[in-house]
Amino acid sequence: MTRRTGRQQNPHYHRVTLNNGIRVVSERIPSLRSVSLGVWVDVGSRDELQGEDGISHFLEHMFFKGTARRSADAISREIDQMGGELNAFTSRETTTFYLNVLDDDLIKAIALLSDLFQHSTFAPREIAKEKKVILEEMRMVQDDPEDYVHDLHTSNVLQRHPLGRPILGSENTITHLRRSDLLDYRKRHYHPEKIVIAVAGHFDHHILIDTLSKAFGRLQATAPPLNGRSRPTITPGVIVRKKRLAQAHLCLGIKGLPRNHQDRYALCLLNAMLGGSVSSRLFREIREKRGLAYSIYSCLSNFEDVGMLTIYAATRAAETARVMTLIMKELRKFHAGALETNELRRAKCHIKGTLVLGLESPSSRMTKLAKDEMYSRRDVPLQEIMTAIDRVTPFDIKRLGHELVDKQFQTMTALGPLSRQTLQGIL
Repeated sequence: MTRRTGRQQNPHYHRVTLNNGIRVVSERIPSLRSVSLGVWVDVGSRDELQGEDGISHFLEHMFFKGTARRSADAISREIDQMGGELNAFTSRETTTFYLNVLDDDLIKAIALLSDLFQHSTFAPREIAKEKKVILEEMRMVQDDPEDYVHDLHTSNVLQRHPLGRPILGSENTITHLRRSDLLDYRKRHYHPEKIVIAVAGHFDHHILIDTLSKAFGRLQATAPPLNGRSRPTITPGVIVRKKRLAQAHLCLGIKGLPRNHQDRYALCLLNAMLGGSVSSRLFREIREKRGLAYSIYSCLSNFEDVGMLTIYAATRAAETARVMTLIMKELRKFHAGALETNELRRAKCHIKGTLVLGLESPSSRMTKLAKDEMYSRRDVPLQEIMTAIDRVTPFDIKRLGHELVDKQFQTMTALGPLSRQTLQGIL
């Protein structure tokens, strides 16, 4: 194996590449008694072919349904006996399997995770049961208007691209999934060079690497790597999905920035000022001053090659036009470069404080390690991020604000007792 240690700013950081190409990044935190470990795979719903919608997420579920040595019940009992947590999640670009355990149980926990990650059987009976579980998960999302409108909105913004499809897939694709489809998908995507193992907490580095080498070092690619991902485009327009609800749920999408864009910190600050905090413009104007909504916020979605800024609001259908008019008014203020006194300074303090507080747990440190490695191929020091935030100027915010009211980059999605005519002329 090869090894490269981290920068001197963090002597507890290590980066090791196993013989088969799996990268291991770790940070030892001596003051803790726990460890968080994640196996991150560079594959998500955006990598699915036509007709495979939801297979990344379905496959993630199936890893927990039994191996040649352990039944699904045995897997659950084993992690419960450690008092730990073993779980997974699928996003649009990654699939992650993670565990949180006491330091004394780390070796046992790695053996458990390694077994289910490499030796799951995908029994047909378990596949049939899990189809029903995931179909119920879909219905649960559809019964939650906020979750559902965000799914509809992503599909609306990124039309005709797999990045825009729901992570859960569709009822049709899930119903027709076969065991051979799962095995083929795993063979195509679960390659060692696409895997990062991130560890944060209390552990001995040499024992950790030795254990991971034995547990994961034999994993080999069984199919040639696929070509790169296709680049999505933002689709402007207005879509209204009528549904009998007490409120109208609204998403306004604006073209954002790719994950590693040089202006990403400026956009992060703009988002904080617009709707990313309880002192933001949208929260104060629409909720606090006028009482037009309980839930009103903006958020960023940053992917490898595209990004979105989304504004969400839930209000009475009769107030929809008024709320949207107020949102557009605040966007035009950014376009004009109007910043309140100390507004940018407050946003910087908010973002930096949130970053530091968010790294207080081993699981959040593990997540940062993994994302730094997957997206930047290095450990990004927290101070480097802080410095980049401090360098953002009012001019940077104004420059980005010019794009916010550009109609060719705006997409509107509405769910509830609305007609399309309600929203005409607002964008």
